[in-house]
Amino acid sequence: MKRRQFLKAAGLGMAASAVAAPAIAQSMPEIKWRMTASWPKSLDTLWGGCEIMAKAVAEATDNKFQIQTFAAGEIVPGLQALDAASAGNVEIGHTASYYYFGKDPTFAFGTSVAFGPNQRLNQGWYTLGGGKEVLNEFFKKYNVHSLLVGSTGCQMGGWFRKEINTVDDLKGLKMRIGGFPGRVLQKLGGVPQQIAGGDIYPALEKGTIDACEWVGPYDDEKLGFHKIAPHYYYPGWWEGGTMIFAFINLDKWNSLPKNYQAVLEQASAFANIWMVAQYDKLNPASLRKLLAAGTKLHAFSPPIMEASYNAAMELHGEIAKENASFKKVNESMLEFTRNGYQWFQVAELAYDTFMIRKSRG
Repeated sequence: MKRRQFLKAAGLGMAASAVAAPAIAQSMPEIKWRMTASWPKSLDTLWGGCEIMAKAVAEATDNKFQIQTFAAGEIVPGLQALDAASAGNVEIGHTASYYYFGKDPTFAFGTSVAFGPNQRLNQGWYTLGGGKEVLNEFFKKYNVHSLLVGSTGCQMGGWFRKEINTVDDLKGLKMRIGGFPGRVLQKLGGVPQQIAGGDIYPALEKGTIDACEWVGPYDDEKLGFHKIAPHYYYPGWWEGGTMIFAFINLDKWNSLPKNYQAVLEQASAFANIWMVAQYDKLNPASLRKLLAAGTKLHAFSPPIMEASYNAAMELHGEIAKENASFKKVNESMLEFTRNGYQWFQVAELAYDTFMIRKSRG
């Protein structure tokens, strides 16, 4: 190449760079957000979802977009994460939607309703089955936008001071139970209590409650419930596939550059996969440790399962008659779930049943 041509080409390159740099800078402004969670840091899988999401956002933007994370109680109490995001006191609340069913029962959906979808079906419904759209249409009333950032899988049925053999054993039982399913327990004569994760153990220890549920073996072992209530029941029929959300202040979400919105969506998806895998990795070993320490494992009896199911369907039907949002979301979820379970019984159930038998050998 001749010297004059080279200098001309180099000049064009320098000019292009001069134009490109400001354009890139404009598309990646420096933004600092705060995220408050409903969990203490000791629950490192739920809390870990916050940190994983924030770290992924920072790395994808060369630290231009930073999210500072705060555990329950550091900014607001654990059960006020949604309210803080809605009011704009923080940009994100990392929480479970069903904690806020007192505002509207429709908040129960997304995280979990009694006898709702399992983990895969719940996530499939939210992601590609219309769930995200109908839920965010509802959440918009509270000035937030949801992103899926985790799942606990099917949860356990909780810790009880004494055995629960019949439906009558639930009458008068004071139980910490998360969110809306407490209304189902009420129909069966129980007395539900809404208590944040970090406050459950003292309530159980003092006898303020007779039973409690949280998530599953890994988290439950950390919280020490087995030291007080030796009877551990399954399944958690109220949380067949619990999802965790990042509730983003709607005004802040809408004001973000589109590329930053995409980064948040991808970071939340990564945190979701991480949390699912982490619980699948940690729960088996924790259950073995709990059993070795004297925990007594029980399945809820068929009569209790049937009575609970009937009470849940009755309750959902009653609310759907008077709450249009609840009805719309419930119908969307049920349609996806029916089709999903019809498919699951063909291949998935047969394969899992066979492999479970073989794993015992």
